[in-house]
Amino acid sequence: MLYFFKSYSIFGISFFIFLIFSLCFIIRFNYYSPVDNSDISYTISSSGFVWPTPNCSQITSPFGYRHSPFTGKIAYHSGIDIGAPQGTNVLSAFSGTVTYIGFSGPNGFTIRISNGDFEATYSHLSSNFIVYVGQPVFIGDVIAIVGPKNVYSVPNNPYKDSNGNPTNGSTTGPHLHFSLKKGR
Repeated sequence: MLYFFKSYSIFGISFFIFLIFSLCFIIRFNYYSPVDNSDISYTISSSGFVWPTPNCSQITSPFGYRHSPFTGKIAYHSGIDIGAPQGTNVLSAFSGTVTYIGFSGPNGFTIRISNGDFEATYSHLSSNFIVYVGQPVFIGDVIAIVGPKNVYSVPNNPYKDSNGNPTNGSTTGPHLHFSLKKGR
C-alpha cells in the first residue's frame, strides 16, 4: 500500500511538471506565433524589397532635412514617415533576423531587422510585438502593427503631446517611421 502512494505521488509530481512546461510552451507559442499572411498581397520591387505598409503609400515626411513638426526648425529626419492608421499591418521589407524590439527614445516602440547587408528600422509601432529578438523573418511577413499616438506603458516617458499625454516617441499621430540602411 505504501508503494502505491509513493508511485502515485511521483506520477502526480511528474504530471504537474509536464503540465506546467506544456502550458509555458503553449503560451510562448501563441504569443510569438506569426500572423496569418494569407490575405495580404504585396509586390517585391525590382530592387528586391517589399513596401512595409500594404495599401498605405503616402509619404507624409521625407528622408533628410526638414522643418521639425515640434520645433519648426530645420532638423535631420533619418527615415521616411508613411501615413498609416493605427492597426495597419507592417511587413518585413526583406528577409532577415530581428535584432531589436523595444522602446527606442524618439522612435517609440521599434523593431530592427538585419540580414548582414541591410538593416531596417520600423518605428511608432504597437507595444504588442509579434516577433522576438533572434527570430528569422521572411520578406512580406507581418512583423508588427502601427501603434497609437499615445502610450501609457512607458515609465518616465519624456515624449508628450500638446495636452501633456505621453506619446509613442516623437510623433504627432499614428504612422510608420521607416528607415533602410546598407552595410549594417
